[in-house]
Amino acid sequence: MARVLIVDDDPLFCEMFCDAMQLHGHEAGSACTLHEGRERIAVAKPEVVFLDVRLPDGNGLDLVTDIVALADGPEVVVITAAGDPAAAEQAITSGAWDYIQKPASIETMRVALDRALCHRRRRTAAHGGVPDMSGIVGESPRLKHCLAMLGEAAASEATVLLTGETGTGKELFARAIHRNSPRASGPFVAVDCAALSPALVESELFGHHRGAFTGAVTSRMGLVRQADGGTLFLDEVGELPLEQQRAFLRVLQERRFRPVGGSEEVTSDFRLVAATNRNLWDMAGRGAFRQDLLYRLQGFMVSLPPLRERAGDVRLLVIHHARRICERLGLAVKSFSPEMLALLDGHMWPGNVRELVNVVEMLVLSARHDPVISPEHLPAPFRVLLARARVTRADDAPSAFEDSGDRDVAPFGGALSGGKPRDDGGNGTAVGAWKEHRQRELDRVEREYLVELLRASGGSVTVAGSIAGVSRQRLYAMLRKHGMVRQWRA
Repeated sequence: MARVLIVDDDPLFCEMFCDAMQLHGHEAGSACTLHEGRERIAVAKPEVVFLDVRLPDGNGLDLVTDIVALADGPEVVVITAAGDPAAAEQAITSGAWDYIQKPASIETMRVALDRALCHRRRRTAAHGGVPDMSGIVGESPRLKHCLAMLGEAAASEATVLLTGETGTGKELFARAIHRNSPRASGPFVAVDCAALSPALVESELFGHHRGAFTGAVTSRMGLVRQADGGTLFLDEVGELPLEQQRAFLRVLQERRFRPVGGSEEVTSDFRLVAATNRNLWDMAGRGAFRQDLLYRLQGFMVSLPPLRERAGDVRLLVIHHARRICERLGLAVKSFSPEMLALLDGHMWPGNVRELVNVVEMLVLSARHDPVISPEHLPAPFRVLLARARVTRADDAPSAFEDSGDRDVAPFGGALSGGKPRDDGGNGTAVGAWKEHRQRELDRVEREYLVELLRASGGSVTVAGSIAGVSRQRLYAMLRKHGMVRQWRA
């Protein structure tokens, strides 16, 4: 018997659901609002919650992160309107176990309940203790949900696909999965697919025999063979060329392959963990990634949240990495002023944890002889942006690069991005359509930032990418957009 709660604003449907669940031996209750749902969860402590999205006093998805944050909280099955894929996606990324579409039959919900309870039992049994999360810092609900999934993934032999933006810690999670798995005593072999030479991919992965090609003066064991008995981590798997995707698919199916220039097949008993910051489903739809390989990679999926969605974790990460960097440099541990912490906490962090670590290291080096890190220790380019923001940014102006489809923002995003008051044509109303006006303003601010970045980096793309916290590819795309590529050097 399980304790089940349904939060839905249809009293008749709630009554039918409760009657049906009780007939199957479960203890069932209902609530018609978010407020009532929160109270019932706190008192009844259900094991599974069916949560409607549209409720009289708010969006049911707002309750998902609160539920996930609870110690031994219930599994959540979100009830979405038919044809609302965005709500379904948000439900899963927020920590819900599953979702079902309205109108839903009682039988559909019973099946969803059985699956949620099975998932809960597996998750509980996956790890008797707390998994070894060395290096993973944070207490936000989103991160806790990922850590719970990490424990479950580590206990299985299924292929794991880690998704998330650049810098979210995919390799850190991959290593944690390996470290907490039965294969922990075996090797962990990391492969950066983006760095593999197209001409030598098969040689790097599968190895080669002496004389197999020009330059093959000795035989070499490939990375797949090196991972025998352990974990093979394919980072940025979306960069793997199509031809090698086909070859690797067979290796996944049979765990057998033939080294380049070899006449006999060899075997490797490895567990695969892959990671990507790209949309592989979109790539598969365009023919840029093999669908059959994608199906193989989806054994167990963990979506790592960007830092901007990990409420409260920035300060913990800043303090943790500052201490680590100080110890490495032989410096006394430093503290941060409240103003500095507020500034860091307010940044959008487009480069995520990787950007944060770089910024903290710059701050520690700048404050080498000072016990407290404060805003004056920011590098000159950031202080310039801060001054511009204080003097020129209108209170209601949008943050630089703020757009639902483009999260690559300037360093210290909204807190430090400069901008001019919007042009309202002198009559207090926006000129033209808001969407067009907004895009013009975003483009203007983006170009102004690139000009400042050019000066601060001396025209070096490498230095600029480090300052901005964006990838080289993203930076070049921005430069091409504004016709500024020729002013820079690699």
